[in-house]
Amino acid sequence: MSTAMPTEFHPYGLPMGTVRGFLSVLICSFFWIVLLMPEASPAPLAHFFLLTLVFLAFASQPITELRTRSILPWLMRVIFVGGSAAVLIYVGSTDPQRLSSRLTPNKDEITEWPVFLACLAGGFGTGLFVRFVLGRNSHFFMTIRAWVGVISMLLLLFETILQFVIIPHTNNKPSIETMQIWEGVLIATVAAYFGSRT
Repeated sequence: MSTAMPTEFHPYGLPMGTVRGFLSVLICSFFWIVLLMPEASPAPLAHFFLLTLVFLAFASQPITELRTRSILPWLMRVIFVGGSAAVLIYVGSTDPQRLSSRLTPNKDEITEWPVFLACLAGGFGTGLFVRFVLGRNSHFFMTIRAWVGVISMLLLLFETILQFVIIPHTNNKPSIETMQIWEGVLIATVAAYFGSRT
């Protein structure tokens, strides 16, 4: 007599890899805006740590997931890979100096890398640990994972609005310490989702 394997329900009922793909698009699109906006500042250091999650998603994704027949995960990959290539080629051909200036973190932020690295490792490790303790197919774990996915998307969207709309048009700029806390929370939350899906 065969025993049916428990079903793992994917967040929001979407095909496996879709949420990570959408988060990757949000992470990459921040860099697209940095490169395409004429008067944008260099990309904050925290976003380079977020970018590592995009590469990690590829490296840690099981082969069975890569063989999915669903179009949505592949569409997300085409968008963030193709979009990134298109922006780099366009900016590189029209204003090569902008590539190096916008993709070099501010030297004043370099001292923050240990904190951001700890947030990245801590968030990713927490996602892995919670999955291990509760079980990949636990309904409680899947609920937590789905909520972390929603919160990660909202935080990334708010970060884009904050950096490109709110901060440039306010006289009272947030302090470095305030931004470090905010960006640390952002990194840890997004990393926790990627960790839970590894």
